[in-house]
Amino acid sequence: MAEHRSSGQKALVDCLIVGGGPAGLTAALYLARFERRFVVVDAGDSRASWIPTSHNVPVFADGISGKEILARQRTHLERYGVEVLRGTVTALSKVGGGFVARIDSGDVPNEVRARRVLLATGADDVEPDLPELPDAVRRGLVRYCPICDGYEAKGKRIGVIGYGDRGLGEAVFVARTYSNDVTLLTLGQGMDLDAGERERVAAHGIAVVHEPVVELDLEGERITVLRTASGEEHRFEVLYSALGLTIRSELALGLGADHDGTGALVVDEHNRTTVPGLYAAGGVVRGLDQVVVAMGHGAIAATDIHNRCELPTEEEVDGGKRPEHSA
Repeated sequence: MAEHRSSGQKALVDCLIVGGGPAGLTAALYLARFERRFVVVDAGDSRASWIPTSHNVPVFADGISGKEILARQRTHLERYGVEVLRGTVTALSKVGGGFVARIDSGDVPNEVRARRVLLATGADDVEPDLPELPDAVRRGLVRYCPICDGYEAKGKRIGVIGYGDRGLGEAVFVARTYSNDVTLLTLGQGMDLDAGERERVAAHGIAVVHEPVVELDLEGERITVLRTASGEEHRFEVLYSALGLTIRSELALGLGADHDGTGALVVDEHNRTTVPGLYAAGGVVRGLDQVVVAMGHGAIAATDIHNRCELPTEEEVDGGKRPEHSA
């Protein structure tokens, strides 16, 4: 069962789940059905809630929004008496064989003690620097996942906002998969393409615009025209941002968890980080950033947590040695 205590009171639980997105809520479902004592803390800003419609979630053939996914998951959890605590975990430390978390829930800060912790804190998209439009991705004016909804954009005139290897890579992905009319917009960052990159751009018919965007036109919930500094107009039916992510992994990094250059956490086949007792799932983990993958992470982690609940965390892997990671 999920367990919540009054403000300021310490609670010893089997697991603290940090994050109420698809990964965290899936883990909560599994732990509830395993009849484990756990607490779910969610800050209320899951990136999944930005998804207007996803057609990549099996059984929802007509698509489903991110907000609907989260609402359905919470309704499902209510059948098991699980409530999600609205708040932010501001500090996480190792104490003995477990963890102590400080939670800011708007009142007196809570402190929760847990034998294990699952981080499902996700990531934030880096917003493009568009004139007078600071939150284009959050508002759905710019899409961020061609894997999720590129099929619905196939054959359309597509702009990809980005630069460097990431921007060029996504433009190539979109061009070779969905459309032969793709433009890479560097927003003035510029790109000195080498011979190999020029060959890739030419092979896929990608146009590259190096100038900054100084003005844009909106029609309803869509950006239709971008104007550059020289006065040129570029019209698109779909815009994608390929500026990368800010990974919400600070709590794990503070404990010394291994990570890649972006801050994404390295986990093993059970979604364990290199910190004994600390698990990670969803967008905070290095790998494919998809709702169904996040749900799978949550299921895998929760099952391993259940199976190891009676084991001291220091002895989880060969007397406390770090696991060999296959991720």
